[in-house]
Amino acid sequence: MFKKCFSTRLIAVDTEVVMLIIRLVVGYAMAAHGWGKIQNPMNWMGPDAPVPGIFQFLAAFAEFGGGIALAVGLVTRLASLGIAITMVVAALFHAVVLKDPFMSSGQGGSYEMAVLYLLFSLFFVVQGPGRFSIDAKVFGNRV
Repeated sequence: MFKKCFSTRLIAVDTEVVMLIIRLVVGYAMAAHGWGKIQNPMNWMGPDAPVPGIFQFLAAFAEFGGGIALAVGLVTRLASLGIAITMVVAALFHAVVLKDPFMSSGQGGSYEMAVLYLLFSLFFVVQGPGRFSIDAKVFGNRV
C-alpha cells in the first residue's frame, strides 16, 4: 500500500526538473513560514487566539515539517495533504473571519498566497514528487 501511495509516475524529464524546482521553492517557503510557528507551536497565534492549541500545533507542523518533506520529496503526498488542509483553513480564516480581500493593494492581509500554496500542494497530492525525490528512490517509479 505504501509503495502504491508514495511511488512516482514517470513523465518527461524537463517537466520533472520544473516539478523539482517548484517543490524546492514551495517547500522552502512553507518551512520558512512554519519556522516561527514551530518555535511556539501550541500558542503561535497569541494568548487570545480563537484557535485551540492542538490545531495551532498541527498547522505549525504541517508548514514546517511538511515544507521540509515537500522540498526533499519524502512522503510527498502526505506532506502536501497536510499543507493543503492548513492552507484551506488559512484561506477561509482570512476570507471569512478577517474579511480580507483576495489580493491586497497595499498593507493589510489577503488570502492570495494561501490559495496559491493550496493549489501547489494539491498538485503534488495528485501528481507526486517526480523522479528527483526520496520517494522515487525508496518507493520506486510506476508507469
